[in-house]
Amino acid sequence: MNIFNANSAINSFGLTGIFAILFVETGLPLVIGLPGDSLLFIAGVSASGTGTALHVHISILALAIGAPIFAIAGSQFGHHLGIKYGVKLFSRPDSKYFNPNRLKSAEKWMDKYGRGKMIFLGRFIPVVRHLVNPVAGILEMPYKKFFFWNVISALVWTQGFIWAGYFVGEKLKGSVDHYILPIVAIIVVLSVAPLAWEIFKEWRSRKHLS
Repeated sequence: MNIFNANSAINSFGLTGIFAILFVETGLPLVIGLPGDSLLFIAGVSASGTGTALHVHISILALAIGAPIFAIAGSQFGHHLGIKYGVKLFSRPDSKYFNPNRLKSAEKWMDKYGRGKMIFLGRFIPVVRHLVNPVAGILEMPYKKFFFWNVISALVWTQGFIWAGYFVGEKLKGSVDHYILPIVAIIVVLSVAPLAWEIFKEWRSRKHLS
């Protein structure tokens, strides 16, 4: 079983695996690369009862209710970790992801776009989704304000991908397996694109300054 592969995780653990991954992906910044977007989409396909690559059937009602709850809980846990232990976590200069420069960069982005907006947009971007919640805690974003944006972003993120997968599964029926990989590839590209664009803009601005 490979938890970094959406099909494998769903086939191995069903709803339990989906909920656990959603919690860990948004709550524990040390775990990078979990398949949040594609997991939700493929879970929606599975709930429609189509697709031979998926060997379990998932209740759409349980999925639609449980997914945002675990995504919200994971993010709140990440925010709490940021408040309690975040400064120590980002104090290692030799770390690839959790070094002081990474924290400064995240703080700059959150101040540039607004912290509420970053909580919302960060939900849809891999890697950022792992880091934005503890960073919000480190920057002492108030619990009430964080909780508001956490709930809104979790609902839009989970319901959007789940129901997209469900309706694609319903529409394509038996031929859905032929389209799963291209659709998931598009989801991954669209998810990474905002982060890639920001990195490119940052690189271009530094190049002009030099």
